[in-house]
Amino acid sequence: MDRAEHLTPPGGAGLAADPDFARHTYLVIDFEALTPAGRPPVPTEVAALALEAKNGELVEVWRFQALIRPPREVPVTDFDVRQTGITAAMLAQAAGPEHVMAALDALLTAPPYRLIAHHAATEAGLIAHQGAYCPALAAVPLLDTVRLARLIYPELSSHSLDALLRYLRIPIPADRHRAMPDVEATAQVLRRMLAENTTARRWTTLHAMDAAAGLPPKRLPAAEGAQEGLF
Repeated sequence: MDRAEHLTPPGGAGLAADPDFARHTYLVIDFEALTPAGRPPVPTEVAALALEAKNGELVEVWRFQALIRPPREVPVTDFDVRQTGITAAMLAQAAGPEHVMAALDALLTAPPYRLIAHHAATEAGLIAHQGAYCPALAAVPLLDTVRLARLIYPELSSHSLDALLRYLRIPIPADRHRAMPDVEATAQVLRRMLAENTTARRWTTLHAMDAAAGLPPKRLPAAEGAQEGLF
């Protein structure tokens, strides 16, 4: 991150001066998933990048990525393979969600956290359906980079990740639609948007950002959560 992407503007207070913002770890997260008819999306890959505010910058402190084996009755279609490059053979060697999501959850040892995702409602739903394996992760509020982008770049007709990468002249990863490249791209967009926010001084507190683009953790009905916990 260069000087233009600092969180504290020259001569003024910015997000980095907000104690609440400074004490959080920001977990940029992305899933790849299958979308079988008649049931919620089934995750096949997860990646997360943990960032902390240090000296006015968001600095990586750890990362996690893993494939997730889907249930036997959920097929990997040709469309899925074209979209992500993840094949049924690759997933057959992966651990199940009970192991992968628990391993990610075990890394959340220094709260508080805030999840960051592009179109965060999708990630919130996937996490909620795996919540039995990742209770700490499932309780973390989210910030949606789509909502932030709509406020910071209202001139754009699309706020998809690809559209933002092109607009901000950030290279689109060659392996786009894999979880870690998408997480890294989202983190770059987040840093650029926070730099724009610093210049415009729209939000100087995490509370204000939450009001603009926050989402609570998704809660499933008890019956649905119990059913999904079987997979």
